[in-house]
This record gives sequence, structure tokens and C-alpha cells, in this order.
Amino acid sequence: MMPDLSISPEKVCFIIVKVRQFDAKDAITEPDPGSNASDDGMVEVLEDHPDDPVRVELTSVIWGLNEDEQIDLVALAWLGRGDGDLSNWDELRAEAARAHNDRTAAYLLGMPLLSDYLEEGLSQFGESCAGYDSGLL
Repeated sequence: MMPDLSISPEKVCFIIVKVRQFDAKDAITEPDPGSNASDDGMVEVLEDHPDDPVRVELTSVIWGLNEDEQIDLVALAWLGRGDGDLSNWDELRAEAARAHNDRTAAYLLGMPLLSDYLEEGLSQFGESCAGYDSGLL
């Protein structure tokens, strides 16, 4: 029997889309505050800043999830990373529950390949983000 998810596939897909937008950005390449957009080819748009709107939105979305949804999101990332499979979902989820704290967003956003892990974890539940419309949330 397929385990139940506390977080909807639509929310996971929304997070995947936003994580991919966030991951597309690079570390700051031009630390010179005197630089202007026409001189640097608008490169600041692609840089990762601490106050980056995509990061702020992702953090806000993750904080806005209830505790069960946050736990499932972490467990899905672990599942997609290969830390277990559906047969031991309850154990993965229990470990995510034990590790849960107020740093879930920072933990997840610091995870390389997060969007790939979430997508793989979701696929193990028979769900896909194909055809997902990011305007649903």
C-alpha cells in the first residue's frame, strides 16, 4: 500500500520550480557596488544574494507549511537522494520528524540537487510535475 503524503504534490512541484529558479543563479561575481547594469551586462540578475527574492519566497513558502508538510518535504528529499525507498518511508519520515527544527528552509535550500531529489522522491509516489502550472499556489 502506498504511504500517504501530508504535503500535496502541487506544493512540492511549486517548490521544485522555485528551487530551479534559485539554483540557476550564480555566486556574486561583481562585488563592486559602483558597478552599473549597463557596464556589467545586467549580470546581477543572475547572482545569488542573501536577500534574493526567489530565496525569500522559497523560505517563506517552506515556513508557511505546517510541521507535517515540512517533515514530508525533508523525507521526500532524502527519499529522492537515495537514503531509503518507499518500503521504509515510515522510518525516513520518523527520522525527519526527530530532526525537525526551525531551520528546515535553510537546511533544504543548502542541499545541492534539492529539486532533483524532490522530483525523484515525488516520482516514487507515482506523482509528476509534468504539466504543472506554477500559478496554482
